[in-house]
Amino acid sequence: MRKSLMRNLLLAVFSVPALAMGAAAHAFDVGIVAFQMSSETHARVANAAAEAARSKGWTVTQLNAEGSLPKLAEQLDTLVNKKVDAIVIAMGKPVETDAQLQAAKEKGIPVVGVMSGASPHMLFDVEVNEYATGAQSVLYMLGKMGYQGNILSARFDGNSGTRIRGKMLDAVLTENTAVKDLAKFSMARTQSWRDDVRNGMQALLLRHQGQFKGIWASFDGQAYVIDDLLQAQGMKKGDITLVSVDGSPETYRRIADPNSLITATMMIPFEQMGTKAIYAIDRIVVKKEPRESIAAGPYLFMDSVLVDASNVQKFLQTAK
Repeated sequence: MRKSLMRNLLLAVFSVPALAMGAAAHAFDVGIVAFQMSSETHARVANAAAEAARSKGWTVTQLNAEGSLPKLAEQLDTLVNKKVDAIVIAMGKPVETDAQLQAAKEKGIPVVGVMSGASPHMLFDVEVNEYATGAQSVLYMLGKMGYQGNILSARFDGNSGTRIRGKMLDAVLTENTAVKDLAKFSMARTQSWRDDVRNGMQALLLRHQGQFKGIWASFDGQAYVIDDLLQAQGMKKGDITLVSVDGSPETYRRIADPNSLITATMMIPFEQMGTKAIYAIDRIVVKKEPRESIAAGPYLFMDSVLVDASNVQKFLQTAK
């Protein structure tokens, strides 16, 4: 009896650290999905989120939907079936993946979006105020034009953020009738979007040569293509006002470059947004803080900042 009691006591003593080691072995597992990693902004969000998660010792499953809605849905299904502890979606499509997001919610897997749009099945979406950002970009361009003259616009309705920016362009123009949008180019949702922009804008530039004072682009990638086309035509900085939205080292370089025609951008803090998503999950899921202490509604807003010649050097130094 005494030997049996001693054996049981020893088993109990050694089982405690074993259980502790087993618990410690389960690291928090987060799935991070980017809609299209070939897009710089998607990659910046996803990579920043992954880095922030790994800095906490979390396990990271990072996926790339490669611009495919079916693949995005499939990858979300995979993460839900894997029963990860949380999911971050960079530039997702909540409407098109509603079933997958609902499944995640039903299985108790919290989801945070970044620049994706709201969903009743997500905790919230980390965003800038696209209405304010779009309006400010347009008003800056009109100010440089003296609120009169013609413009061209490059749009993309396949993303909620860029779509809202385009709607704000239209709204501002209805109140400033001395400015006319001569022609609109709408980018298709395609993996070869750069070729799409190049071909579409090349046609508009040739058709309306000498007839416009400004070009508005819904995101910086479009502006790069347009800038290259304008430079190839021999246009110089100041000939027109070219404004876009996103902000990146390449954009800042072009704003500062005397040969580039990009005038300004609205900087969106993509890396900080990816990091913010991870820290929000940490506070809500790991530390059990109430969701309402992080975001009162479906969005967690961060600020966008206008970058032009007056402040671009500061952003260039930060980007180094």
